[in-house]
Amino acid sequence: MPEVRHLLAAATQQLGDRAEAELLLLHAVRQPRSWLFAHAGDDIDMDVQTVYGELLERRARGEPVAYITGSRGFWSLELEVTPATLIPRPETELLVELALQRLPRDSACAVADLGTGSGAVALALASERPRCRVIATDASEAALAVAARNAARLGIGNVVFAQGDWMAPLGDARFELIVSNPPYIEAGDVHLARGDLRFEPATALASGRDGLDDIRRIVATARQHLLPGGWLLFEHGWNQGDAARALLEQAGYTDVFTAQDLEQRDRVSGARNPV
Repeated sequence: MPEVRHLLAAATQQLGDRAEAELLLLHAVRQPRSWLFAHAGDDIDMDVQTVYGELLERRARGEPVAYITGSRGFWSLELEVTPATLIPRPETELLVELALQRLPRDSACAVADLGTGSGAVALALASERPRCRVIATDASEAALAVAARNAARLGIGNVVFAQGDWMAPLGDARFELIVSNPPYIEAGDVHLARGDLRFEPATALASGRDGLDDIRRIVATARQHLLPGGWLLFEHGWNQGDAARALLEQAGYTDVFTAQDLEQRDRVSGARNPV
């Protein structure tokens, strides 16, 4: 029987990615990452080899690792993900950082997360601001079920989930902060047919010919649900910063800005509802 290190070496050659090979092996043996360092010389039995081989084949066919393992880390949380949800990405943590800068640490507040998917942004904010009340909306019943399971498993009780399109479930409620990671890829973008994007829900990725249809809707309607001085923040594509700021300015927001991610690309724009 092959040792762990040899099995990993072969899997890394097959996939071309050591980190993915390790994640899939840990999923097969149901062990934490620390197990790899203590058991590199262990033999792997045939049952585990069979399971691991099946996982490697799924990845080789292009299926995202997060969907194979059913989980993805985001912020300080380990989240369940399924093909009903977008896979949380590291760049979206910038949206969380900027939101936390605008939320009080020790007093009550109201936050809305539009298009929550797996609940990543809503749960990150709720975990860091336990006195804030967060409402997370999504048009997908299946995605909301995943988000609700994540909240229950993580023991985060200051989030409620509501089904509906963007602002529709909010009623007449108003908030100190509204955040969103909406679809923003152009409908004809060739990347939608490549890589992990092929497996993710199209409705969570593409938004019209220029990718801005949903952002336009959010910008146009968010002020009705913001308290005076409240903030709207949303993620967008690297080449959409200028357009995002123009939409916010035309809609009458103040303090309009765009923040860049770690690769110095426009990633999040935001603004305030006038006082």
